[in-house]
This record gives sequence, structure tokens and C-alpha cells, in this order.
Amino acid sequence: MTDTQHRRPSAHPEALPPEAGALMFGRYAFPPNDLGYCGPDRADELLERVDARDSGPELEEVARAFEGAWPYLELIGECLGRAPLDPVVVEAYWLGGPVLDHCGGAPFARSLEERFRPRLTRLEFERLVAGVAAGGTPHHNFHVFAVYPWVGLLRHGHVEGPLTVLDRCRIRGGEVLAIDGDIAIVESRHLAWDGRQLTLAPPTADPVRIRRDGRALAPAVRPGDHVAMHWDWICDWIGSTRLARLRQATAQQLETVNRLAFSGPAAVLS
Repeated sequence: MTDTQHRRPSAHPEALPPEAGALMFGRYAFPPNDLGYCGPDRADELLERVDARDSGPELEEVARAFEGAWPYLELIGECLGRAPLDPVVVEAYWLGGPVLDHCGGAPFARSLEERFRPRLTRLEFERLVAGVAAGGTPHHNFHVFAVYPWVGLLRHGHVEGPLTVLDRCRIRGGEVLAIDGDIAIVESRHLAWDGRQLTLAPPTADPVRIRRDGRALAPAVRPGDHVAMHWDWICDWIGSTRLARLRQATAQQLETVNRLAFSGPAAVLS
């Protein structure tokens, strides 16, 4: 593989063909879907299509069945005047970036009201949308930190399990240090809990999956690459610019949730 071919995945989403958005969504959506946490029961198909770069209508059909993520893609797409699976939209949802500044505030609050108001009490809903007023944007990590109830469990003294879920469920970035077969050793910063706030711990190195049964989510990676991870998979090669955007988005969402007096309501999950 030439250096140009290796670097191609870092292309700005504006330069990517429309079908690349569905593939990008599938890369990040597969890990929790494989664990049975979200989306349709089509994980094997999803991995096969992403590995084969098969971005036909069937992959869009799978993406639409992710009831947690799809409304965020619709909201971002509406704000930007783009389709939900446009590469710009999909990248903003998973990795962040300045385009999300156009999608917070009132449009985001209205979207949350349409999705969650019927399932929540007035007080629960007010606590949910408080995250928007505190600076939340329709980024995946906002959903993990401020909508799910895990931070509330931390605040009630249940640390180990909820902290692991928060850390694995968010999109996190890191640097590949070494590769051993289907496993990469990646240096990244995990979440930490000091009894009051979520922060980022100093960098550590951990094994992360590249392939399973010969199939991969990300294009080929090598030591020194910056990558994005979801649960225990490398999802994509992201380069230094997109890594910086992800770090900034993560910092913003952590700052948001740390400001909140209340955590996301558990009823959202039912």
C-alpha cells in the first residue's frame, strides 16, 4: 500500500462521495450493535458490508434502524441542509467539529422534546434538556454522558461498571503503538471519576481489535497512526486533525455533563 492510499481515509468529508457516509456510519455503529446494545440484529451483515465497502441501499436500511443515532443524524442534516448519511453529517455526529455549533440550542432541544418528552415526566425532561443549555451538542458523546443514566450511577457510588460503560461507549481517540495479528496496542486516555467529576486519565496502552475472521472496520492501520475506537474495536484511521476535533468535542461534552446538577434519566433507556 502506498502512502497516498494509506492516508486516503483522512480526506475531508466534503470531498468524499455521498455513499461514504453510510460506510462511515457502519464503522462506528458496529461495535455496540455486535454486543446487542443498539440497532437491529444484523451485526454480521453490518461487518461484512463495511469490510467489503458495500454502501448500497441495504446499508442505509441498517443505519435507519439505529433508533438512538438516526434522529441525531436527521437533526444535524437538517441544520446543515444535508442528507442524514452525508459524510459531513456522519463525521460530525461521531467525531465532532465546528459544524455542530450550528446544531445546538433550540433545534437540539426541540429534537430531544420530540424524541423523549412522551416517555418522561416534566421534571425528567427538564433535567434532560438542561444539558443543551449547558453547552451540549448532538454529538455521540453527549448522548453517552448526558442522556444515559451512567453518570447518575457514578454519583450514587456505583463506579466500576458505569465508568467502564461510559469509557467504552463513547468514541475515543488514540495512537497505534504496535500491531500483533488482529490486535493493535493503542495509547489513549481513559475516563476517570474523582467522586464529583468525569475527567481524562493519563495515557495508557491497551489492546484493541482490528479484525475478526479477516474482516475489519477501518482501513489498514500501522504504528504511529491516529485512530478512533468504539468499545473494543478500531473504527477508523482519523489523522491528527480529526483527532483534535474528537478531543475538543469530548472535552466540551465532559464540561457540559460536569456542570449538570442531575444526570440523564434512566427512563430514556426503556
